[in-house]
Amino acid sequence: MSQFFTIHPDNPQARLIKQAAQIIHGGGIVAVPTDSCYALVCHLDDKAAVEKMRRIRGIDEKQHLTLLCRDLSEIALYARVDNKQFRLLKSATPGPFTVILEATREVPRRLSHPSRKTIGLRVPEHGVASALLEELAQPLIGTTLIMPDGELLNDAEEIRERLAKLVDLIIDGGPCAMEPTTVIDLTGAEPVLIRQGRGDAGVFGL
Repeated sequence: MSQFFTIHPDNPQARLIKQAAQIIHGGGIVAVPTDSCYALVCHLDDKAAVEKMRRIRGIDEKQHLTLLCRDLSEIALYARVDNKQFRLLKSATPGPFTVILEATREVPRRLSHPSRKTIGLRVPEHGVASALLEELAQPLIGTTLIMPDGELLNDAEEIRERLAKLVDLIIDGGPCAMEPTTVIDLTGAEPVLIRQGRGDAGVFGL
């Protein structure tokens, strides 16, 4: 049975953030609020947790997972970023965007797209997600909390009803937006809109 923490979205309680980080370090899967909607996250290097997270979502290895990063410098460690891409990212982060970039060797091969060697990355603008990333001092691997039937779960109590036996911790940070991130592919000469979500694609000239 999962644990349930109520954490203030703007002033997260340090004690609970530390406990949440310990659960992640122990191989746990956590439902966490973000600036778009709730997400499932786990430790970057935990293969078993990543595979379990994919099973909960009903997705295979061909679908991108997302690295949630603290800032732009962390993105640059896990993805190849040229000057043009950096300028675009600087104007869009933190925020409700996921960007597709070429993965560096720092990304475990099982986490990058199997054919394209790309990775989705984002810098969330949410007090709870940001505090958790700071406590861990490394990215989280995550995915939008969309059920296999396409339902977007956005209420912590409902998440507990549906996923209490599948995840290790649910963080109630209040309601999030009901839209997933906007996904932009930056691997080509020009940005390409993959999914319109909460973020304004105009930031990328789209």
